[in-house]
Amino acid sequence: MIRELQKSDINKVADIWLDTNIKAHYFIPAQYWKSNFELVKELLLQATVYVYEDNQEIQGFIGLNGEYIEGIFVSDEKQSQGIGKILLNYAKDKRSKLILNVYTKNTRAISFYQREGFEVQHSGLDKDTGEKDYVMSWEQKFIVAKASRECKIFCVNLLD
Repeated sequence: MIRELQKSDINKVADIWLDTNIKAHYFIPAQYWKSNFELVKELLLQATVYVYEDNQEIQGFIGLNGEYIEGIFVSDEKQSQGIGKILLNYAKDKRSKLILNVYTKNTRAISFYQREGFEVQHSGLDKDTGEKDYVMSWEQKFIVAKASRECKIFCVNLLD
């Protein structure tokens, strides 16, 4: 089940954030993530965050800031079980366009986003870590078709 973050969720969500970042971003010193832990807890409470839970246990979450995906995080033991895709599809249902940054060394995440229809727009540099990253985006696709004689235009949302 997906629901909005509640204040009582913050410790579990922040722990998933920390553990996932340390493991996925092995190329960035763990101390970087640990030193931002308390700030991130505050920021999560101010952001639009949706959590995925099963049997009343939070297993992952997605953070959004308008069209920007702040991150998708799934607890280590629940990765590769479709939770990230479920969270991403939830966000796609709420937005017609999504943008995110991903470190170029995080090839697993890049492959995931590409499978989900994201395209690299350009590369850049994360000033806080000194690591290269990509800006990737996804947009809802529409089919435009003409009706026979009347030449009316219909837009049909493509299903992923």
